[in-house]
Amino acid sequence: MKLTESFAYEGATPDQVYALITDPAFRTESAEADGATEHDVTVTPRGEGHEVSIVRTMPAELPDFVKKITGSTVTVHQTEVWGGPAADGTRTADVKVEIKGQPATMKGVATLLPNGTGTAFEVDGDVKVAIPFIGKKIEPEVHKAVVASLRHEVQLGLTKL
Repeated sequence: MKLTESFAYEGATPDQVYALITDPAFRTESAEADGATEHDVTVTPRGEGHEVSIVRTMPAELPDFVKKITGSTVTVHQTEVWGGPAADGTRTADVKVEIKGQPATMKGVATLLPNGTGTAFEVDGDVKVAIPFIGKKIEPEVHKAVVASLRHEVQLGLTKL
């Protein structure tokens, strides 16, 4: 299932947004504010960019038919591999979100780019649940959870910039 979302960080440059989203303290605060009962955030320099790894255990806020498969909590591993800035400040990252122990993933690309008086943050990817017969019914639920997490983090980020 295709995932395409765009958010705006008005009044902030791509460099400012990038500094925020590669700050381990911010990503830790975001995981806690999003309801993670356990979390581990690692940010490692990688060339002109960074690799961000976030593992968080979350309440499974999913329909009952999905909770029968996942249980009451899910452990999500999110990896972002950010490259260096382009001449205009644009940065891109390969993004992967996996639900540990489940055949559910989101793979895509995140982009920070100048947009008028601020920065656009765009995520394009695919949500896949590889369970025969019911995977397509679960994908919209995983999609909703990923988008909700993105929105929450952007809203928190806007309060910090």
